[in-house]
Amino acid sequence: MKKTVVVGMSGGVDSSVAALLLKAKGYQVMGLFMKNWEEKDEKGICLSASDFEDVQKVCAQIDIPCYTVNFVKEYQESVFSYFLSELKKGYTPNPDILCNREIKFKVFLDKAMSLGADYLATGHYCTIEEEKSFYLHKGQDPNKDQSYFLYTLSQKILEKVLFPIGHLTKQEVRSIALSHNLFTAKKKDSVGICFIGKRNFKNFLLPYLGYQKGAFENTQGQVLGYHDGLAYYTIGQRKGLKIGGAGDAWFVVAKDIKRNVIIVEQGLDHPSLYQSELIATDLSWVADLSPQTPYPCSAKIRYRQKDQNCVIEKISETKAFVRFLEPQRAITPRQSIVFYAGNRCLGGGMIEPEAP
Repeated sequence: MKKTVVVGMSGGVDSSVAALLLKAKGYQVMGLFMKNWEEKDEKGICLSASDFEDVQKVCAQIDIPCYTVNFVKEYQESVFSYFLSELKKGYTPNPDILCNREIKFKVFLDKAMSLGADYLATGHYCTIEEEKSFYLHKGQDPNKDQSYFLYTLSQKILEKVLFPIGHLTKQEVRSIALSHNLFTAKKKDSVGICFIGKRNFKNFLLPYLGYQKGAFENTQGQVLGYHDGLAYYTIGQRKGLKIGGAGDAWFVVAKDIKRNVIIVEQGLDHPSLYQSELIATDLSWVADLSPQTPYPCSAKIRYRQKDQNCVIEKISETKAFVRFLEPQRAITPRQSIVFYAGNRCLGGGMIEPEAP
């Protein structure tokens, strides 16, 4: 009897090819479009409706059934509200990781299982290796690997998930789509935070956060100008500071949340931008077991960063002390640190606001 797979269809080329490949392998495939955000463009056209039309066209080409599910309420409650609350506190959250944990591989996975599926498949660039446990590995394409966003996936989830394009490069995925004349073959990739896209970050957030003006100060406490709110700036940022004067460009090196002050210094490689240690909390381990410490491995503190050698020095059930062999630039509170052993994603956690 054929295994049934629900493919999370986004309207892009990656999920389109994922569905195509699974059907070619003999699976019984269903396409399921997830609506998470309600918004219209300047012409009054619903953005998600446009993507769903693309999904319908591809499903018709592949000859698979196509369905849609509305998780706008769940997304607002579990992802967007958290995103806003963290910004209001002055931090820089990563909603994509939360979306994967709370929506795609929780309520969306549950929906797929309720439809009688054996697996949920997505167009993520990563792979699953099954040995004694299920292990999450980087995707074949180093420029598209998305394991950083999936470190919260547990054994219980991984046994129900397929990543059909993780062994391919983006170029190979597009070539497959073109060779089968898929409607989405030449569709551009989405960029940025899903509900913001290419729009100006600050302009999007203003209606939700408003202005909370405060001072720009250097590390000596000298006031250099004024900002519009901690939420609109992140560690390492250069653009939009509007601080003039002679010398090198100014960069955000820290935030004093209690005083509503942003600390800035001049120079791309100013020492204040670098740290060798951090504390990670809210830990999640793919194999469901934390490593024995001290544990040498590598880590990323942001997506697409090259792996950085580090040692997990101390660990508890909820926190880890991490020491890097080389100082890291712009370690940002409430972003994720993700740990690796070679191509295997071990897990990760959230970077603590306070320095160790």
